[in-house]
Amino acid sequence: MLILLSGCALPPGGRFASAPGAAPVTGNPLLVATNNEELVWERAIDVLHDFNFEIERENRLAKVVQTSPKVGASLFEPWHKDAVGYSSRLEGTLQSVRRTVQISMQQNEQGGGYLVSVAAYKEKEDLPGIAANSPGAATFEESKPLNRDLNPVVGQSSPSRWIPAGRDPLLEQAIIAKLHSVYSQ
Repeated sequence: MLILLSGCALPPGGRFASAPGAAPVTGNPLLVATNNEELVWERAIDVLHDFNFEIERENRLAKVVQTSPKVGASLFEPWHKDAVGYSSRLEGTLQSVRRTVQISMQQNEQGGGYLVSVAAYKEKEDLPGIAANSPGAATFEESKPLNRDLNPVVGQSSPSRWIPAGRDPLLEQAIIAKLHSVYSQ
C-alpha cells in the first residue's frame, strides 16, 4: 500500500500517459469532411496552441503551419503537453530535447474535405564542451589562483548544436486525436 501512495506504482500507460482519446483513433493524415478551409485552418492553429506551441510560420498558399522549437517537458512540468508518455517526460528530464510540429492541409481529391497531416520532429541538444553554467564555476576556477575580474561571463562558450532524433509518433497521435475531437464537434 505504501508503494502505491508514494507513486512508485504507475497505472498502465504511466502517470503521464496521453490524454483520454489520444490512442490512435485514425491514421495520419486525418480526413476532415468539410470544405470550409478557414475552419480547418483555425482549429489546427487552436490545437497547436493547446499543446503550447508557438507558431513560427503560416503559409496559407501552401497550406502549411510550422511551429517554433519548443523545449521538451520534464517529469516536473506536467502542465506541458508536448511530451506524451512517461518515457518522453523522463527523456526530457535527463536530456535537453526540443520538438517542432508541422501541420499540412491538402484538399482531398477523391471527394470533399481536407487531408490534415501532422509531423512532429524531435531534436536532442549536443553541447560542444562542458556546460559551466553554475555560479560555483565562476567563483572557484581551477586554472587561476587569483582572478581580479569580478564580473566573469559564465555560460556556454559556443552555441548548442541540435541533433535530429527523428519523428515523435506519440506526439503526432496525440495531436491527431485532439484534431479529430475538435473537427468532430
